[in-house]
Amino acid sequence: MLIANVLIALGYGLVSPVLPVYARHFGVSISATTFLITAFALTRLIFAPVSGLMVQRLGERWVYVAGLLIVSVSTTACAFVQTYGQLLFFRALGGVGSTMFFIAAVGLMIRISPEDARGRVAGLFATAFLLGTVGGPVLGSLTAGFGLNAPFLFYGSVLLVTAAGVFISLRNSHLAEVAESTGPTVSVRAALGHRAYRSALLSNFATGWSVFGLRVALLPLFVTEVLGRGPSFAGLTLAMVGIGNVCAVLPSGQLSDRIGRKGLLIVGLGASGLTTVLLGASASLAVFLVVAYLTGVASGIYGSPQQAVISDLVGNQARAGTAVATYQMMADFGSIVGSLAVGLIAERMSFEWGFAVSGAVLLVAALTWVWAPETRTSSPIGGTADTAWLGSVDGDTGPAGQRGGELRGSPEVLFHPEDDTPEQCRDARGCR
Repeated sequence: MLIANVLIALGYGLVSPVLPVYARHFGVSISATTFLITAFALTRLIFAPVSGLMVQRLGERWVYVAGLLIVSVSTTACAFVQTYGQLLFFRALGGVGSTMFFIAAVGLMIRISPEDARGRVAGLFATAFLLGTVGGPVLGSLTAGFGLNAPFLFYGSVLLVTAAGVFISLRNSHLAEVAESTGPTVSVRAALGHRAYRSALLSNFATGWSVFGLRVALLPLFVTEVLGRGPSFAGLTLAMVGIGNVCAVLPSGQLSDRIGRKGLLIVGLGASGLTTVLLGASASLAVFLVVAYLTGVASGIYGSPQQAVISDLVGNQARAGTAVATYQMMADFGSIVGSLAVGLIAERMSFEWGFAVSGAVLLVAALTWVWAPETRTSSPIGGTADTAWLGSVDGDTGPAGQRGGELRGSPEVLFHPEDDTPEQCRDARGCR
């Protein structure tokens, strides 16, 4: 899974710098070029609920592999298009596959995460994407020398190999198959009844706004038009943000498994909001780079705990494709709204106001966590915290294995530990 994340992000970072130039090759306007990014995000947003239902009915492995294949085919097709309309169609189709494999990947991560290591697993999950994102543009600049369509061909081939590797690696895993109908189902309605889930939705919306909206849409323009620097300095700024993120995301995930998620979320979101405001107020180049690094550190502090909260609420014994899909939709929704909003604010008011409003969105998200409960030690939504299975489990082992394995005997045989003797509370493996 981690290797697949690196390869997927590597290819995305490879294609994204070339895409605007490739689109302009067809003689379209700048707004038409930027709409390629919007169309990709829109199809992700629209198709996310369908992807969640597919995960619940077909299992993560099939949806993951199918999504990778769709993106592989659509990306390869982009290398052979003859018109802007064809390019727009295949990019939009790629958004469908993207949301399929990402929601399935998050679902798999939740199901394989031990209860005492969810923060660390989320940190590794995010770090793998970050490593690919940092290396992608470097590789893209090299492959672009072979032609503007070369990165699309390379990325399509990488995804094809990744899909085959994931399919083969998970072929014997019960965890990657469809969830049993006897397991609990976490619906969106049930999840929305939990304050922590609602807070996670808002903070993920703020993440989409600030990361994909502000940093992609406004920060490069701020560098060129306000600071008077070229595109290379904008790339250096984004690299500083990425370095800061990498420095914080793994330690934060480990710390959240020890002290809990809530405190890190409040500190990280609050610090991210303040540094975002300061980023727009920076006049010195040295200060701007330092604040960019601190912005990355701040977002890294809350990134892993935020993902771990979803794992805590869903648990590794439930079917929750739609709840996970809704969580991911908020980031896509935030990126769409944020990119449009900061552009209008910067045009009609100033760049500083665009950064300030984005920082305020993050600060509001931090405040919602003040009243949210800690989830590290809480029971999953719809789970059976006070009961356990009797009998042994075939297949995968560990906490997630109890969910994915094949149970021997009647699934209706449950016991309450407080009602039985210690000898009765142990199964064939000697485990409670």
